[in-house]
Amino acid sequence: MRVLAVDPAVRNTGYAVLEGDPRAPKVLDFGVISIPKAQAQSVALSAVRSHLYNLMKKWQPDEVAVEGIIYVQSHQTAISMGAARAAALIAAADHGLKIYEYAPRKVKMAVVGKGTADKDQVAFMVRALLKLSETPPADAADALAIAMAHLQSGDPLRAKLLDRRLL
Repeated sequence: MRVLAVDPAVRNTGYAVLEGDPRAPKVLDFGVISIPKAQAQSVALSAVRSHLYNLMKKWQPDEVAVEGIIYVQSHQTAISMGAARAAALIAAADHGLKIYEYAPRKVKMAVVGKGTADKDQVAFMVRALLKLSETPPADAADALAIAMAHLQSGDPLRAKLLDRRLL
């Protein structure tokens, strides 16, 4: 199975493409879609959607995994995050792909073994588990972690831990 995972944000959306066995997944691609602050939010959202659409076209994933909604103190931040998430969901829907949602705590639990792990711990474990030569940027590391959690969710030993399906 090949999965595209997305850690959505308007300015820095992390993405990762992994495939194969959940115990030894193969990393095909990962990175961060960075949009300059000078760009209007509508332009940024369009760019995120277009970039993800092109990644889907290039890598032909079987499924898409997206970080779920998190609690934030600011209404403005929540609206912005929701808009970025919508851009990712629309790109996946345009490709007819199944979309799965994973709560940040469950992703951290799957990768680090601790649902309250910080970004540095997630990045460290992603690098170690995927045998990467360098620690990925935080947003890309989060997307890699989401992809790993998704692949593990298909593993019968882990299916009950990560079983929340969006569509």
